[in-house]
Amino acid sequence: MRPFGEITELAAERAGGIDRLEDSLLKSRASSPTEIAAIPDDRILSEMSRRVFHAGFSWKVVDAKWEAFEVGFFGFDPNACAAMSEETFDALLKNKAIIRNGAKVRSVALNARFVLDLAATHGSASRAFADWPDTDYLGLLNLLKKRASRLGGQAAMRFLRSIGKSSFITTGGGVAALIREGVLDKAPSGVRDLQAIQDAFGDWQSESGRDFTAISRILAMSVAGADAGEPGPSSVYITPSLTQRQRETPGLGGRQDAGAQADSTLAPQAGG
Repeated sequence: MRPFGEITELAAERAGGIDRLEDSLLKSRASSPTEIAAIPDDRILSEMSRRVFHAGFSWKVVDAKWEAFEVGFFGFDPNACAAMSEETFDALLKNKAIIRNGAKVRSVALNARFVLDLAATHGSASRAFADWPDTDYLGLLNLLKKRASRLGGQAAMRFLRSIGKSSFITTGGGVAALIREGVLDKAPSGVRDLQAIQDAFGDWQSESGRDFTAISRILAMSVAGADAGEPGPSSVYITPSLTQRQRETPGLGGRQDAGAQADSTLAPQAGG
């Protein structure tokens, strides 16, 4: 495992210079705990749900339908989603404006209850994620795997990246770089491999002063076909709340009752 300064030099060379590398990192930087804690919990649930629906489906299709998801799931209000009735669930499965996967639709209600549980303990779910030590990334992944619904593995990693949490993602160029550096001998497949990655990231963080997100992206960009599989700036976003978009977009309309909301269709808009 070489010093991280050398890996950064390799990434800068592939990026076209250190300034271009730093500019790319700035556009997808990790957020501060204060910034994460300021995210409303309906946006936390929205991003959890987006990553759940991304898994196994075309991201472009999911994102194009996300406006309809926001309407169908009450703007991802945790209290409303946690109390989802069977009638609303059935209506969502008939709603052609969203992706009608029963297990994933059900996961929204389950994750809403998880968000409410975090809020009851920490004041808000966003505060719980903000306060979690960056050095215990695996502990946070384990929390999501055990207590959330369908948020294991890369879905959890991508969710954490989307809300600005310092994170690594085990895919594409980043994994190739970890194998090149001797941290792994193959694609990660279990807790031991993830622990080896976290340990290596901890060493590189101590050396470079960079957070896990920056380290993850530099590793990916140090490999030919830079950033392959590593979410860049266009993948890091928080969708504005439904009520915020209603204020900003004439004609978007107000909140509807559960049954009507589940059957609503809006013109698809690309997320992010």
